[in-house]
Amino acid sequence: MAWTKYQLFLAGLMLVTGSINTLSAKWADNFKAEGCGGSEEHSFQHPFLQAVGMFLGEFSCLAAFYLLQCRATGQSDSGVDPQQPFNPLLFLPPALCDMTGTSIMYVGDLLIIMAQVIVAIQMVLEEKFVYKHNVHPLRAVGTEGLFGFVILSLLLVPMYFIPAGSFSGNPRGTLEDALDAFCQVGRQPLIALALLGNISSIAFFNFAGISVTKELSATTRMVLDSLRTVVIWALSLALGWEDFHPLQILGFFILLMGTALYNGLHRPLLACLSRCWRPAQDSERERLLGGSRTPINEAS
Repeated sequence: MAWTKYQLFLAGLMLVTGSINTLSAKWADNFKAEGCGGSEEHSFQHPFLQAVGMFLGEFSCLAAFYLLQCRATGQSDSGVDPQQPFNPLLFLPPALCDMTGTSIMYVGDLLIIMAQVIVAIQMVLEEKFVYKHNVHPLRAVGTEGLFGFVILSLLLVPMYFIPAGSFSGNPRGTLEDALDAFCQVGRQPLIALALLGNISSIAFFNFAGISVTKELSATTRMVLDSLRTVVIWALSLALGWEDFHPLQILGFFILLMGTALYNGLHRPLLACLSRCWRPAQDSERERLLGGSRTPINEAS
């Protein structure tokens, strides 16, 4: 079945904004600035604070939903139903998966496979809830953002005191130092620009992602998310943020194969091969049975 123009728009929006989201985060990581208390210049490595900013962007979708709901009051043909029953706690599990997967991806590329698995679980849960309860994409994204923003913001407090050793990227050596991040932003305004790009793009990216899940399927969303990796990789090479290694191609191939197997994309191929193999077997059987043979009991 051919995609509609709206579905093509959603797929394009997901690819573009998703690429901008990751690239803006990588741009912020490339900056160096002094921290609080006159600390030496160091890289902006604050993955959990960046994840909080991501959830803030998602949370903004909830405000957009209620604005559309107010505007649509009295319009019977509106896509936003103010009387639609909905339990927000349904989106707490996918929000937790989103929070964990995003934090892992911001921590480092070495854990990207683990993050992909968690994000896949998140997408499956979203597909189940969106289809079953017919939740508006803006409301789903905003609800996830609300849970993630509140939970991760509270977790920043203990993270400020938890020692992380070499795993940490801040001078205090703790799991996350939000105050150090704000000091660096004050000394290097371009970091704020990168974070703003991250926050704004994630809202459109998640809206497009859940809309793709609702209009098409979670499988299509996972495939598009894998293709987004190609765009990010190519632009990172062009900008000189990464060096080319031949093993990256093999790694991306393995990532695509894993995504395809997880989502069952191999089944149509196996079914096609099975249909092609069966006529060959049937024709061979007909040749064997159709040849001239002498009956065993025939008198000589």
